[in-house]
Amino acid sequence: MNVLENYTGHVDPGGAATRRTLEALTITKVSVGPMDNNAYLLVCRATNEALLIDAAAEPERLSDLIGHDDGRPTLRTIVTTHQHPDHWQALGAIAGSYGANTIAHPDDAGPLPVPPDRLVTHGDTVTVGEISLEIIHLRGHTPGSIAILYRDPTSHPHLFTGDSLFPGGPGRTTSPEDFTSLLNDLEARIFGELPDDTWFYPGHGDDSTLGEERPKLGEWRERGW
Repeated sequence: MNVLENYTGHVDPGGAATRRTLEALTITKVSVGPMDNNAYLLVCRATNEALLIDAAAEPERLSDLIGHDDGRPTLRTIVTTHQHPDHWQALGAIAGSYGANTIAHPDDAGPLPVPPDRLVTHGDTVTVGEISLEIIHLRGHTPGSIAILYRDPTSHPHLFTGDSLFPGGPGRTTSPEDFTSLLNDLEARIFGELPDDTWFYPGHGDDSTLGEERPKLGEWRERGW
């Protein structure tokens, strides 16, 4: 797979992956499947261990993303952000091929094709090599949707939001109650806790920053579900 090093937050369906290189971690983004799902491969630079966020589709392309040469990272963990099938079509194949541990929130574990090896809740941490990542529970898009946060000690935070937050608004909800729940969690647990320069990586489409989206919070609430 062609991997571009000029990371912008945009990838094309069926196209090249793009890699962002931080001091301790690399983040590689690729679009897979008919719904333009984003999958993110995080690799600890000190240990060459990897964590995949959403084995969404196309296991062959995800395997190409991980690589086939002797220097490829060791995939230890797969985190599924939520239960919707477009985010786990390749989960069984990738977990089986690499012997990776699988992680999800208990409220979304039931529909997954393989039972999670570990269940996580709000405030838990998961590791990739020497890197610690925080779990943030965002209730509304699904009962067990989670975001994954990397607090880069040398730069701004990096936040993987699944389908709970996109440029332009919260993810889809199916009732006013779920919409209010999701927006409340976004305001309290994301916008209320993290700085404007936090870069977030959604489950579909392009990335954005919290600073770019923060002025729209009132508009989102007024717009409703």
